[in-house]
Amino acid sequence: MKKRLFSIASLMLIGFIAQAQEVKFEEYDLDNGLHVILHQDNSAPVVTTSVMYHVGAKDENPERTGFAHFFEHLLFEGTKNIGRGQWFKIVSSNGGSNNANTTDDRTYYYEVFPSNNLELGLWMESERMLHPVINQIGVDTQNEVVKEEKRLRVDNQPYGRILEEVKKHMFKKHPYKGTTIGKMAHLDAATLDEFLAFNKKFYVPNNATLVVAGDFDTAKTKKMIKDYFGAVPRGKDIVRNFPKEDPITEEFSAKAYDQNIQIPAIIAAYRTSSFKTREARVLDMISTYLSGGKSSKLYKRLVEDKKMALAVQAVNLSQEDYGTYALFALPLGKTTLEDLVKEMDDEIKKLQTELISERDYQKLQNKFENNFVNSNSSVEGIANSLARYNVMYGDTNLINTEIDIYRSITREEIREIANKYLKTNQRLLLEYLPAEKTQEKK
Repeated sequence: MKKRLFSIASLMLIGFIAQAQEVKFEEYDLDNGLHVILHQDNSAPVVTTSVMYHVGAKDENPERTGFAHFFEHLLFEGTKNIGRGQWFKIVSSNGGSNNANTTDDRTYYYEVFPSNNLELGLWMESERMLHPVINQIGVDTQNEVVKEEKRLRVDNQPYGRILEEVKKHMFKKHPYKGTTIGKMAHLDAATLDEFLAFNKKFYVPNNATLVVAGDFDTAKTKKMIKDYFGAVPRGKDIVRNFPKEDPITEEFSAKAYDQNIQIPAIIAAYRTSSFKTREARVLDMISTYLSGGKSSKLYKRLVEDKKMALAVQAVNLSQEDYGTYALFALPLGKTTLEDLVKEMDDEIKKLQTELISERDYQKLQNKFENNFVNSNSSVEGIANSLARYNVMYGDTNLINTEIDIYRSITREEIREIANKYLKTNQRLLLEYLPAEKTQEKK
């Protein structure tokens, strides 16, 4: 009887969470094509203003990689009405915070202010869009900033080039074969005119979504948005026609070397589908099942029970056009990389031939419910989600309904997708090995 009562209570709790976490929003377009999303929450005197541009590393000239990430930095340099070096001072002196980030698919800028500074946030983002100052001084300054970031996060970071090496081998035609941070030689060779042209093409209202989330008056906010963004000229329509990858039909191997490591790593990588697909969500669940916490299958098997690995991870790197599913492990003691591959393959084989247990399935559901609640727990997180679902998925309401997709995924689907995408003849096996400086690939 207690068990039945507990089950009923759990279902009621899940229903309450789903209802409590519903995000209400309004969206519309300005005449220049800027998409606007408003989410009002007057529970705290805080507001987030953000703009997501549909431009990332995949949109770059192959001979000028790194531009999108470079612009993430460059567009903080200043504008016609914001002096060079003043951006962060203005934000902090008005009680706010701000940041930006770039992927292969999009670039995101945001500010968080006390709600009485909403107009300041809107003005600053409109300045970034309408009046950016792009000159040689700013380019040279940010060039050094990006180089230092690359040295810190990639060149001198243990295992820092794994993703670069995986992408290089997984993608032969599509621009995902490059890295988001790009090649420094390309940035060094770029002219000021090339930077100006990139800005004119991509950082335009019809390639952007503005989100205002938090404590604001809707009518006043709409007027401010029209006043500040309405005059920004529409850009030319952007046409994307990236080459398609040939299917991987035979397992292939590669080696890469890193002078910053002493312990080798093995990576098994599989090309998968866009994050827009249901299949990508199933792969998310498979990743969590395999390595999401100390009770996960690969961690418990390789790290805890057999003590064959120092670390193990399964990750679904979904992107707009393709995804990459990767298994990663570091050997412990005399364990070989081949041993680790056999163990991981055995666990994948179980997924492909057996249904996961009801208990494990419920644990997965609980984790994704928790992730859903956390992602919508702040106006800053909601602003990010609203922008992402609109720009990347074309469906803003996924902020409310994507969890229903995860809830509807069955154990049978998990087995089916493991069979479809995680076959040994469809993968790269990459050995990531210690190296001397003379061995490391530049």
